[in-house]
Amino acid sequence: MRKSTVVAFITAVLSPCVAQADAFEEGMSTMWEVLWHQSGTATRLVRWEQDIKVRVIGANAAPHRLHTLKALRDVAAEAGVKVEDVSDRPDAAQQANVSIEISADHALSAAQPCETRLDFRSETTLDGAATQMRGSDAYRCAYHEAMHIMGVRGHPEGDTVLSYFAAHVDGLTPLDKAMLRAWYAPAARAGMTPFELLPVLADQLVASMPSRQLATLARDRFLARTIGEMEAFVDGRGDVPVIVKRSGKSSELGVRFGRMEMSYFLGVAYQQGLAVRRDQTKAVRWLQRAADLGSRSAQARLGAGKVAGNS
Repeated sequence: MRKSTVVAFITAVLSPCVAQADAFEEGMSTMWEVLWHQSGTATRLVRWEQDIKVRVIGANAAPHRLHTLKALRDVAAEAGVKVEDVSDRPDAAQQANVSIEISADHALSAAQPCETRLDFRSETTLDGAATQMRGSDAYRCAYHEAMHIMGVRGHPEGDTVLSYFAAHVDGLTPLDKAMLRAWYAPAARAGMTPFELLPVLADQLVASMPSRQLATLARDRFLARTIGEMEAFVDGRGDVPVIVKRSGKSSELGVRFGRMEMSYFLGVAYQQGLAVRRDQTKAVRWLQRAADLGSRSAQARLGAGKVAGNS
């Protein structure tokens, strides 16, 4: 067999595997980025534990109402959350827990044509949300902001409507659907730390791959590498991670807060054996680091003696 024929054969065999590995790596990076707030801090899972009652308001609401509601319903359907439009009720302002305003273009800057503010008493369960979109940008913003309304707060660069430069804006991508299914899966729970949620997100991605065996190996490598990068970040070794830098609004104070939070998240991960092997010594180390930096959650966990148990 000629050398060129052998090379062509090997390429034909390996190319699908390489393509799958690349797709999975990109998907995992997106799943990880979606857990980061634009301030440069990783976040806990917040989600709805009640039906959504939405009102669409604003001087320019009429031409955008149907598409805006469709986007929210499509997103909520993936999450298994019911949406009720109460816009036409006399008491809509009192009934609604989600408000979407289609505003005049001058009300928001061209640099930030849409935004969503989430309301939660603790970083667990959503109590409400308020979204504002410029009329000229409402169509392209609808699915992006609907994802935020569901509690998914990050702005990853992958193939998702959450990207600032999304190529697909008139519907959800497969990756968006996987995120939502994981976010609202029975295996997830409100208030989960990033390393508790990341394996749930990863499992959704693994299930969508042609070869689950290859995807599982790639998942394990990604989790190990990510844990290592975050440990170096908390320890102040090397440069600040790219994921922090490109979050958009990170500052020196934000990086310090991010290190405190990440130390707590690492401690919980080692305590529970999620994304890493359980290691109580490392759990105490990271929780103590977080407590020393001012984390009340870490102080409470250490004070309650939770590290020694499985809670």
